[in-house]
Amino acid sequence: MTKVLFDYDSMFYDSTSSLGDIELCDSSDTSLVGSGLEDGEKVVIVGVCAMSKKSQSKPMKEILTRLQEFEYIKVTVFPEDIILQKPVEEWPVCDCLISFHSKGFPLDKAIQYAQLHNPYVINNLHMQYDIQDRRKVYSILESEGIEIPRYAVLDRDSPDPKHHELVESEDHVEVNGVVFNKPFVEKPVSAEDHNIYIYYPTSAGGGSQRLFRKIGSRSSVYSPESRVRKTGSYIYEDFMPTDGTDVKVYTVGPDYAHAEARKSPALDGKVERDREGKEIRYPVILNNAEKLISRKVCLAFKQAVCGFDLLRANGKSFVCDVNGFSFVKNSNKYYDDCAKILGNMILRELAPTLHIPWSVPFQLDDPPIVPTTFGKMMELRCVVGVIRHGDRTPKQKMKVEVRHPKFFEIFEKYDGYKQGHVKLKKPKQLQEILDTARSLLAEIQQHEADPEIEEKQGKLEQLKGVLEMYGHFSGINRKVQMKYQPKGRPRGSSSDDDRPAEPSLVLILKWGGELTPAGRIQAEELGRIFRCMYPGGQGRHLAGEYSGAQGLGLLRLHSTFRHDLKIYASDEGRVQMTAAAFAKGLLALEGELTPILVQMVKSANTNGLLDNDCDSSKFQNMCKARLHELMQLDRDFTPEDREKINPCNSSSITDALDFVKNPVKCCKHVHSLIKSLMDIVQIKKDDNKTKDAVLYHGETWELMGRRWGKIEKDFYTKNKIFDISKIPDIYDCIKYDLQHNQHTLQFEQAEELYTYAKYLADIVIPQEYGLTSQEKLTIGQGICTPLLKKVRADLQRNIEENEESVNRLNPRYSHGVSSPGRHVRTRLYFTSESHVHSLITVLRHGGLMDIIKDEQWRRAMEYVSMVSELNYMSQVVIMLYEDPTKDPFSDERFHVELHFSPGVNCCVQKNLPPGPGFRPHSRNESSSTKTSSSNTSATPTPPDDRKSQYSLRIDEESESTLDDERAISKASTETLEGKASELFLPLSSGKHRYHVKSSDPIPIGNSHTVCGNEAAHLAKRLNEELARQEKNRSSRSCMTNRASSPEPEPRSKSYDHKSPKKDKESNSSTEKRHRHSIAGQMNYFKMLGFGWGGPISFKKMTLGSTNSLFSTAVISGSSSAPNLRDMIPSATSVSGK
Repeated sequence: MTKVLFDYDSMFYDSTSSLGDIELCDSSDTSLVGSGLEDGEKVVIVGVCAMSKKSQSKPMKEILTRLQEFEYIKVTVFPEDIILQKPVEEWPVCDCLISFHSKGFPLDKAIQYAQLHNPYVINNLHMQYDIQDRRKVYSILESEGIEIPRYAVLDRDSPDPKHHELVESEDHVEVNGVVFNKPFVEKPVSAEDHNIYIYYPTSAGGGSQRLFRKIGSRSSVYSPESRVRKTGSYIYEDFMPTDGTDVKVYTVGPDYAHAEARKSPALDGKVERDREGKEIRYPVILNNAEKLISRKVCLAFKQAVCGFDLLRANGKSFVCDVNGFSFVKNSNKYYDDCAKILGNMILRELAPTLHIPWSVPFQLDDPPIVPTTFGKMMELRCVVGVIRHGDRTPKQKMKVEVRHPKFFEIFEKYDGYKQGHVKLKKPKQLQEILDTARSLLAEIQQHEADPEIEEKQGKLEQLKGVLEMYGHFSGINRKVQMKYQPKGRPRGSSSDDDRPAEPSLVLILKWGGELTPAGRIQAEELGRIFRCMYPGGQGRHLAGEYSGAQGLGLLRLHSTFRHDLKIYASDEGRVQMTAAAFAKGLLALEGELTPILVQMVKSANTNGLLDNDCDSSKFQNMCKARLHELMQLDRDFTPEDREKINPCNSSSITDALDFVKNPVKCCKHVHSLIKSLMDIVQIKKDDNKTKDAVLYHGETWELMGRRWGKIEKDFYTKNKIFDISKIPDIYDCIKYDLQHNQHTLQFEQAEELYTYAKYLADIVIPQEYGLTSQEKLTIGQGICTPLLKKVRADLQRNIEENEESVNRLNPRYSHGVSSPGRHVRTRLYFTSESHVHSLITVLRHGGLMDIIKDEQWRRAMEYVSMVSELNYMSQVVIMLYEDPTKDPFSDERFHVELHFSPGVNCCVQKNLPPGPGFRPHSRNESSSTKTSSSNTSATPTPPDDRKSQYSLRIDEESESTLDDERAISKASTETLEGKASELFLPLSSGKHRYHVKSSDPIPIGNSHTVCGNEAAHLAKRLNEELARQEKNRSSRSCMTNRASSPEPEPRSKSYDHKSPKKDKESNSSTEKRHRHSIAGQMNYFKMLGFGWGGPISFKKMTLGSTNSLFSTAVISGSSSAPNLRDMIPSATSVSGK
């Protein structure tokens, strides 16, 4: 069945195929009119009347193929010879007409045809005459209040001389009394004439840029001619400075707009093309004013499918051209959306008149109503996410104290004395540091240097070497900090006190910490699955609805007026690139990350949003000193030691203390393992067979040896003391090498080193943010207070309804819906580990809920206590819902959900703590008679005879089978229900079997949300039930494993669809399910390979690593299951196994 599914998809994406089932109609055959399927059901005939160059184009084929997937729509393309040679009476008859003008098209005949048969016309035909005249286009735009450049018309065709008065001077022209200074634009009044000239002032060299329709790789040429044309009629307008980009907007109906930016043809005339020869276009997010403009253009010109050009200049958006019927090229998402919207538009209009049993599905202009974990259907209003960056290379750092005047000059040049420190990231700044280092090293070689400088020779050489890496500077991967010390560095001993204290600078060089290819994949995949939290994101498989890939609801929501998205990132390169990759996955964007980063990711540091408080650093240093003292004990931990190290009694730290036992002994073992690893590196480096091997991300054996050599040297100091502050670096490095380099390194003790370093890090890393609850809260507040204030403002803004002054439009007004306008606000903050740690700390220790009285909160905190690490892509997500039926001042009006995921899994030790389930007591009591063993939540609780164990195994996918098979992941988690919190865990991946204890079975009653093994079992029974109700559905019920697509564009074929031709005798009424139908939701999760209600996992081969898989839990909560007991009465007896 998998093979059939892939054949089915190939029809969708083969750009070289013919129109398939779409017919070129015989003009003499009128039998299709009002005809239908073999059983007598009627279908809507959609006629496409256009020149063959347009009707046979790839975008048209893609959209018509998808449109044909609607059960009640049949597409007929009018042959060009019939259009040109036959009278309209002999043209095929249709119910709906898609017709548009292009060169050579007889628009007048199309109008006659429409008047003769009165079909439903998608794009008004009379208005297409107006679109061909730029004068009328500008006049219509003006009448609609749409911003256009200041212009004047020189109409040499007019008999009135006042309409063609032209006075030309060297640097300006005067048209009918209106003065245009150069640069200005000269456009022919005919929209079919693309010879547009831009005239430059003499101060810029004069001449003109002559634009034309693309010819090969050229779209314009420069000409030294500075005089305007003397024949023909033209529009003269101000030249708008747009920073070299134009925005192309494509509407499909008044409520949908897709936008792309391209390099302006006026820039240099060279068309930028990708490796496939296509013009490079960048993704664009339209702001609310621009979405309003797109709606106005669509309605004003009466063109449902319409393209127009936007110029963004001086903080405003101007429409400079309206093209009429046009499609986006090479965007599967757009093809899906366009076909879906057109199909629903056609059926909404024609189904009632043809008596077709079709009901309007969920539309873009419906309220974003989704089921919450609390069990109620509420309106999603706000999503706030705080997310850690993805997988990175190890961060490396070097410190050196400098006193040379050249360093002080740089420090003063960049205002270091004002703040006491300075950060240097720009290429020019780094070049100055490099020049200084080279100069001082030259002095040392010439024996002219100060003795203190000679002492620093090794550090200066390392500084020079790092800054010379890669051959060019980038703030993404290197930076230098200098901190001022008025009295120099603290003295190492009392004998130093006699020396005079001189001011000095501590120069800190940081490099590494770059986002890896694996990190980019993680972020992009998480963005893709993050869509599932939004309305329509659960992949309902209705015929004609292309939601076969999860999360397309967000993509459509975002293309309308309903989504307000902003993405912030701190200034670290890895964080910014993570945000860009996440945005790429979230919005199904294409291309490189750099333009996405520039267009969509805002810096969070401009307003101090992700800055650290200086006071918190002081408290943190005090806590680190106490922790390091406690970790220097050369004995087993006593109960008193444990109480001092772990006063909050965190489960994960308790487990780590049990493993470590004697910290000094454990550190000695780690140190010996590091030495063994360094020996292996040296052997590999010297071996002729392996010395040229390239490690992950371009690292060499030499660089790896230096990296571990520095760690080994710094970890065990000259004073025979272990520097506990290096444990996070050790863990960081061994995790990186085990994940990415183990296949080359072949270090047999790598997992052992990882295990010991992991447990030590489980103690050190969280406790560096405070030991006691009060210390944790103080440090956490200092780090993330600005972020907390911003999150609170994001939520409060929705509650108070005091929106910012932007043009918002509720599309439902035009459909006669009286409910008030709403939109979904999304704010995503990408940051480093410290902010996620601090946010979790504040939520955990800030007294948000009473842990004693609130059972749900207690379970949530127990889970957080079990999480030992906030790994890459850790997330805290807050979702705000509103019940518009409740009183505005009622506590029941708003509902807040708190979601958390500890991020990706490493390649070993994936048995992470399972997420807790929770059912309120009221539900338990009300359903006490229905006690069963259906609960499969894995909440750790004391042992009990009634508890059973089960094993969870997920097999790794080899590279050769990644595209052909998908393991069924059975999640053993229960959806957390209630007021304040919901926690999900990552599913583990890898060839490891482990056991998790199940919690006591708790009766749930009618509000049970199934998941995991229970859901998988119910899915099987549910489909057996459906098979008895629907004919010819058995083949599709087998599609439980669909290969996950690694492509940026999601597979968008309607999964649960049946073709009108292939399944004519099926009961069509069962196909058009409600958007929350059981079958629709169940089939989606079957397709993904797991039951619904639990965490969503994904697996992806990381580039350059050996079968290292990662699996990330993604927040759900918007996919609550319907009550299956009404359909399968015996469902209560199902038990997880």
